[in-house]
Amino acid sequence: MNKLRSVGLKTGAAALRQPVLALAAALVCAVAPLSASHAQTAPGTTAAAPAPAKPVKVALIESLSGAFANTGEAVYRNVYWAMERVNARGGVQLPASSGGPRPLALERYDSKGQNEEALSALRAAIDDGAQVILQGNSSATAAVLIEAINKHNEREPNKRVIFLNYSAVDPILTNEKCSFWHFRFDAHADMRMAALMEVMREDKGIKSVYLIGQDYSFGQAVLREAKKQLAAQRPDVAVVGDELHPIGRVKDFAPYAVKIKTSGAQAVVTGNWGNDLTLLVKAAREVGYEGSFYTFYGNALGAPAAIGDAGIGKVVAVADWLPNVPGAQSEAFYQSFRTRFPKPQDDYVHMRMQLMVEALAQSIERAGSTDAVAVARQMENANVQLSGQGGSMRAADHQFQQALVVGVMDKKGAPGVKFDVEGSGYGFRVVRQISAAKAQQPHSCTMQRP
Repeated sequence: MNKLRSVGLKTGAAALRQPVLALAAALVCAVAPLSASHAQTAPGTTAAAPAPAKPVKVALIESLSGAFANTGEAVYRNVYWAMERVNARGGVQLPASSGGPRPLALERYDSKGQNEEALSALRAAIDDGAQVILQGNSSATAAVLIEAINKHNEREPNKRVIFLNYSAVDPILTNEKCSFWHFRFDAHADMRMAALMEVMREDKGIKSVYLIGQDYSFGQAVLREAKKQLAAQRPDVAVVGDELHPIGRVKDFAPYAVKIKTSGAQAVVTGNWGNDLTLLVKAAREVGYEGSFYTFYGNALGAPAAIGDAGIGKVVAVADWLPNVPGAQSEAFYQSFRTRFPKPQDDYVHMRMQLMVEALAQSIERAGSTDAVAVARQMENANVQLSGQGGSMRAADHQFQQALVVGVMDKKGAPGVKFDVEGSGYGFRVVRQISAAKAQQPHSCTMQRP
């Protein structure tokens, strides 16, 4: 079975899942109104305790084993924490006709990093009563899930589900493959690349770049867009390398690192994530490469520690939010996550995943039910705020619109670097903040609605 029913976080404990559901049930029962039949009890009888509210089942389909298990576990912590916050305020507030307030319940399904396993997990989740599907760490997997959910929702209208995507950023998913049932909460690859180019455009010292990425839809999209935007914004920069490698299967990146160094490239542009990024930058450091790295995900999951001092002022990362974003609310948000998950290796928090869960709760409440069509229609107009950050869903293509930030790696304690990453001693100083209005891009979606 690919479902992990009651497994807690690998890093603390098996006991994480049950307490939050117990807390949620207690809170929901506390706020649920008594019906008239419970107002009085006949003498000599004992009043029955109200039944716990039926939870809204949310299924997380991710790599929870294998080469990218750390990325799946990191997502789980983020989503779990976000749902704790919703349940602590009494769950999603529904009218009595829809069962009253209900907690969110998160179930884990291991895709093992394989599309077929993800499809099997989807079937299991739906059979288990899941009403919301979450996935993100692979655009290829997201694409097959979108297709499968489209078919399922058409065949079984009484068991429809919606799909919330927090990290699969191939632009095609909200363009040619856009779906009424799919909502993306991360900026797509073209939006992220444009943000990186905001910084590269001003780095006149760069005259040559090496493009490298994972050989699947997302990695290919990153390299295509890099070449397109370099030609438009930095025509003086030569592309001296353009390479794709197998995703999740390369254990030794030294040959790639040697090629990068030999090319004379002054910067590397990559969309690599997880171990494929950590091993790449570590290999580059070991062969003595001294150029810059322009990355989508260089700010977490071991990359800063692997790079070390060689990355100071040279590793650039784009994100929807970074811990060193200025402001008291942002700082309090980050510190609250670190209090909840104090181990350095658990230091991986994303604002967009918190906003995604807030948008889900908001949409269910506005719909007044958990019906997939009603919730999806409200999700099209979701507008959420949290800790000074926020965003809104664009109904035309279901691409979340939010601000982006670009950071440069530096030592903890340097100006603008109050917080480091994963206890590494290195953090990211925010050098560019891009408004949601500026970050948005046109789309080619033709939405088919039920």
